[in-house]
Amino acid sequence: MWADTLLHAEQQHLLRLLLWSGLSILAGTAAVTTITVRRLRSPLLAQFSLQMIGWGLVLGAIAAFEWHGLRLRDVSGEIHLERILWFNLGLDAGFVGIGAVLAAAGRLLARNVGAAGAGAAIVMQGLALLLIDLQLAAVVSR
Repeated sequence: MWADTLLHAEQQHLLRLLLWSGLSILAGTAAVTTITVRRLRSPLLAQFSLQMIGWGLVLGAIAAFEWHGLRLRDVSGEIHLERILWFNLGLDAGFVGIGAVLAAAGRLLARNVGAAGAGAAIVMQGLALLLIDLQLAAVVSR
């Protein structure tokens, strides 16, 4: 793969990550605003919102940091990127599993809807990251 093609793919990946980060923050803020304005008591929505905002902030910071370090890569740099990417895909799948367990355990075992909301947000974040990372993996692993 050519270095400029890989650089473009990385840029597109980080732009997708920044977009998802912004959407996560926006959705979480909108939900918190709705709860506050309507004076609702919804632990499920409150925990879901906090998770969305938190993940959005962290992902945005990571994407901004990575954007600053973008550069043309040689073969060893491409191999390093591919290994990190596959590691991240494993983490993304783990986030989905952890979120599902948290949501199920919170709802069924602890009867805690707040935990179910947090778990649902973690599943959503894990799935989104999995899709975003798979798009880059499709380019890098050719």
